[in-house]
Amino acid sequence: MIIKIDPFPSDDELNSLWVEAWGAHEARDFGKVLARSLTHLGAYEGPRLVGFVNVATDGGLHAFILDTCVTPDMRGKGIATMLVEEAIHVARDRGATWLHVDFEPHLASFYRGCGFRSTEAGLIQL
Repeated sequence: MIIKIDPFPSDDELNSLWVEAWGAHEARDFGKVLARSLTHLGAYEGPRLVGFVNVATDGGLHAFILDTCVTPDMRGKGIATMLVEEAIHVARDRGATWLHVDFEPHLASFYRGCGFRSTEAGLIQL
């Protein structure tokens, strides 16, 4: 298993990963998303994309972890941790000062284990 920085997976690869990782998923065009990212990372088992994380940016000091996922058959092997840890390094190297992440309560221990601390935040569904 290897981690690739900015691999620009195809829409087919990412849509397949989303279906495996999250179940129901409406196919999307990821090109626009990845073009605006500070970085994105893919975890590959041979040629197969088995994990992914995106780091969006405000173009300045702030970056945001998004879409961390690993296929169910590869979970429990530390892949998500490797992806997030490498994303932290790349974001820092590319000039981000703050790295944010929003997550559901059941993921709190995972992100705390990656070094994130809790903060208050707001959210509105549009």
